[in-house]
Amino acid sequence: MITLQFPATFALAGLTVRWETLLGAVAVLVALLLAAAMARRTPVDLSAPADWPSPDPDDGPNHLRTDDLLYLVVAALPGALLGGRLGYALIHLDYYGANPSALADINMGGLELSMGVVGGTITASIVVMLLGAPLGRWLHALAIPLLVLLGLVKFAMVFGGTGQGAPTDFSLATRYLGPGPWGSLAPEVASWPSQAMEALATVLAGGVAWSFMAVGVFRRRNGAAFFLAVGLWAIARLLVAGTWRDPAVAVTLSAAQLIALGIAIACALLIVGLAAASPNGRKRAAAADWDDWDDEGEAESLAWPSR
Repeated sequence: MITLQFPATFALAGLTVRWETLLGAVAVLVALLLAAAMARRTPVDLSAPADWPSPDPDDGPNHLRTDDLLYLVVAALPGALLGGRLGYALIHLDYYGANPSALADINMGGLELSMGVVGGTITASIVVMLLGAPLGRWLHALAIPLLVLLGLVKFAMVFGGTGQGAPTDFSLATRYLGPGPWGSLAPEVASWPSQAMEALATVLAGGVAWSFMAVGVFRRRNGAAFFLAVGLWAIARLLVAGTWRDPAVAVTLSAAQLIALGIAIACALLIVGLAAASPNGRKRAAAADWDDWDDEGEAESLAWPSR
């Protein structure tokens, strides 16, 4: 087994700070910076590069407005909290079914990550549409930053002892013997490092999604890349959740696994729906591929200003 023995907190300006909290904040910052960079590389009009100015000077460059990112983050918070709380209630349905008023008690229980992602996506998408911004483009730009955030947050949990799985004699099992306080019950018992496993699985899911994006599968930038990324993450979470301490509620699947399975299926259906909505989209995207554009011919006939 792997024994982890270090303090879970450190002193900063007279305050006691958890390493997990600090690394979680760093994860948010990294994800925001990456999202801003992706926004600047995502063209609004696919017929021109992202760094070209728009025909209307009031619209600015032909890429997503990075100042809208702040609105999206703020809008995602209430949805993530509500969705996460609902997911937590679904996992502990017996208790909350008998005590529904406990759902509103912020001093009891916690949040569930999968439904938090769903809720945050819904409320952020609503605000995108209210702003008049292109929803599909924003979903495309946020696909990889979201998985980076989820992976880094799971990695940060390793430093707080949070998210330990079921006890096991597996050679890579981890236990915590430091002073803590740790985020899992019985941290001294060798258990599956579920949080580290999910972090690695999330990185793998993000790598697969990025590979598809890099080879031009999602040139239409209609949000399909986002649903692919989230769907792959949900599958990874479904598999890793088999090492958790949660009891099975349907055959061998826990409530958290059922939620992840539902999200993966929903993402697959959305990808199919987007593909069916525009069957000729691949042809149009190929025509807008500026790598094959004849700069000396047809480009001169466009209304876009030259560099």
